[in-house]
Amino acid sequence: MEDNEQKKKTIPFESLDVLLSRIKDGTFSEIIEDWKWIFSYSKRYKFAIVFYVFLGVLSTTMGLVSSVASKYLIDIITGYQTDKLVLLALIMVGSAVFSLAFDSVINRISTKLSIYINNDIQADIFDKIVDADWMALNGYSNGDILNRFNSDIGTVSSNAISWLPTIVIAVYRFLATFFVILHYDWVMALIALGSAPFMLLISRFVVKKQREYGKKVREMSSNLMTFEVETFYNFDSIKSFGVAPHYSKKLRWWQKKFKNVSLEYNLFTIKTNILLSVMGTAVQFIAFGYCLFRLWTHSITYGTMTLFLQQRSNLTGAFNSVVSIIPSFLNSSVSAHRIRELVELPKEVHIPESSELDACMADGFTVEMRGADFAYTDGKNVIQQSALIAKPGEIVALVGASGEGKTTLIRLILGLVRPQAGEAVICASDGRELPMNADTRHLFAYVPQGNTILSGTIAENMRMVKEDATDEEIIAALQIACAWDFVQKLPETINSKIGERGRGLSEGQAQRVAIARAVLRDAPILLLDEATSALDVTTERQVLRNIIQQKPNKTCIVTTHRPSVLNMCQRVYRVMDTQVAELSEEESSRMAMDF
Repeated sequence: MEDNEQKKKTIPFESLDVLLSRIKDGTFSEIIEDWKWIFSYSKRYKFAIVFYVFLGVLSTTMGLVSSVASKYLIDIITGYQTDKLVLLALIMVGSAVFSLAFDSVINRISTKLSIYINNDIQADIFDKIVDADWMALNGYSNGDILNRFNSDIGTVSSNAISWLPTIVIAVYRFLATFFVILHYDWVMALIALGSAPFMLLISRFVVKKQREYGKKVREMSSNLMTFEVETFYNFDSIKSFGVAPHYSKKLRWWQKKFKNVSLEYNLFTIKTNILLSVMGTAVQFIAFGYCLFRLWTHSITYGTMTLFLQQRSNLTGAFNSVVSIIPSFLNSSVSAHRIRELVELPKEVHIPESSELDACMADGFTVEMRGADFAYTDGKNVIQQSALIAKPGEIVALVGASGEGKTTLIRLILGLVRPQAGEAVICASDGRELPMNADTRHLFAYVPQGNTILSGTIAENMRMVKEDATDEEIIAALQIACAWDFVQKLPETINSKIGERGRGLSEGQAQRVAIARAVLRDAPILLLDEATSALDVTTERQVLRNIIQQKPNKTCIVTTHRPSVLNMCQRVYRVMDTQVAELSEEESSRMAMDF
């Protein structure tokens, strides 16, 4: 708590320096653009903002009225005067009650508006992230995207509604409080602001040290959290190797480093708070001494003295509130800029005519690549001058060593990435063809590499691709994927709960559930990216046979390291040295026999 208070006292002055430097170097316009973006959400709640300001000003006014009324009440009591005593007491109590009520209403309105705008921004940003170009989006780590999506949006939403009202209310509170004191004594008004120059002088040193210590603490905290996440994620391996004592020792080592840095920062904070407290106390004593002198010389009443001391503290708080707007202004701008970077990512390619292909679903679709080149980075082709074709009713295999480009081919087919030369197209039975794009993706069912099972029931996992699927449809899909034989033995069959990443299922079982989910989608094109790697040969062949038998016109493309199903495939393509080459029947048979 003390650390937070210290930051509030010192950071605003440093932030003012930052703001002035941004104006000088011409980058202030970026801040303005960021805030224009923020206000595009704020203006949806303009009437609520006006009401917020009205309540804030009224609450501040009632607080001052209560303070002035208490001054006269004290003067009446100390002067043994009873006229207007009841009226002043009612005014003082009424003003305090109204101020408390208004503060509560403001808090409630501010919280509700912050939640509304946070949800609005998150929903909009989520839609834009989902529709962002795959290559552009992959320039950001998942952790960075999540941090922007949660932390930065939280910062923006908390200030988008309250920032303008806070300015108006804080400035009004500062001026009103200052003029109330000034009305009674101009010297006291200057004394009330006495601590401001001192805080301005020491702010640069304090903030610099705070940054240094804060950076150390954050880095150490991140290191400790990374160690914890990696440890829990790899618990099975740690237990299997019998190295748990080593990790226990390593945890304590990280804890010790974190403790040392935190305590060092805490000691600095204590010293700084002592310095600030001494200064605050000195100003308080000066104000108190001045009031005593004025009271002793009968220049003021005891009630006026009480009003001075009370409003001196309020004026300092009001001054800090006004100046603290600057760091909030800058922090929101930084967060808005980070969010806008995601918003302004190039979008996926959409071809509206893709929906017209739905009329040909029953006949199936041909997937074709012609002379395709693709590189993730300039000058490093992953696929070069390559072609393939997969027709309805066919199983087409992509074989090759790991890292040769099989998954890249799948991304080209899905339209997640686009060839820099050549083309990747989908062809309908009526002769129409379109480039692969975001709008053709609904014609595909895809099972990627790795474990893609989510926590929840098996039925919930299945309905991820078809929300209205009946239990019978789910069971039928599980049967086709050879998964029903073990699911029906679970305590609650398809309603049995499984953990994150399919915990509770073997790798082969998780793969079969993932394949069943793709089958349930019932798309005319099925892509299996190493999706049968954990299955035995017999089950793998049976799954593929079931899929083709279910829908004879389904186009099935399988990437695999092992050639165990090659003799089931109508075409086999080898991916090697950036080239995609079709193997002859003899070569395919030889590979299958070698396995």
